[in-house]
Amino acid sequence: MTRTQKQSEGGEEHQQKQNGRGAASAVQSVDRAVSVLEILARHGEAGVTEIADELDVHKSTAFRLLGVLENRGLVAQAKDRGKYYLGAGVLRLAGAAAVRLDISQEGVPVCRELADELGETVNIAVLDDDAAVNIMQARGTASVTAQNWLGRRTPLHATSSGKVLLAHMSPTLREGLLARSLPRFTERTITGTSALRAELEAVIEQGYGVTIEELELGLAAVAAPVRAHDGKVIASISVSGPVYRLNGDRLPELAKRTVAAGAELSRRMGYGF
Repeated sequence: MTRTQKQSEGGEEHQQKQNGRGAASAVQSVDRAVSVLEILARHGEAGVTEIADELDVHKSTAFRLLGVLENRGLVAQAKDRGKYYLGAGVLRLAGAAAVRLDISQEGVPVCRELADELGETVNIAVLDDDAAVNIMQARGTASVTAQNWLGRRTPLHATSSGKVLLAHMSPTLREGLLARSLPRFTERTITGTSALRAELEAVIEQGYGVTIEELELGLAAVAAPVRAHDGKVIASISVSGPVYRLNGDRLPELAKRTVAAGAELSRRMGYGF
């Protein structure tokens, strides 16, 4: 082996070690940051010295961790006492998790009843960044061979649930998503921004969204919004199945029943009280 090769291998080995140390350091920082949140949850509030002592780190390390968490809104500082406490960001994260848990729990009887009545697959989906993710599913008697959509992230522009969530999100967020390139899944997928805007306006006007072979050939679906106590759309409930069963003649009745199920789940989530 030449000297150059040895130097090259030595450099690669050094870089790997550096990368390994960097990864380990990042994991340690995350672990310490979570520990800070746990300390504040346990004590209510604590100062830098107290936190550093519990973490067994230098005060400067604890101060840096608190600074990062404060920038993300996860902790806040009482200026008059110099103590830190959990910030509103934690409530935001906890609230998002609670909403999913509540919908999953309250959605069980609603999904089951709708699936039994229509014989088709019923899903509840929530917004997950730029996609809809299915968090609850019930299958009807006619859908024994249906796909398992539970946990799947599906595109907003090509699914009935996605269209409902997209139509009801804030204009700024919606326009940001519409500005992206929209992938085509079938020849019926709507990829033009103007056409999709018109489709979303129809979703608002009629109170439900429909897709016919826009994600997969042979698949059709209809979805309605689910609202929280404040009226904000937090999820969608959908009925899906093969096109030959969810055809034009049957879709209006399916839409009516899906909208009613969405209203019932919204009521269970506190809307209308």
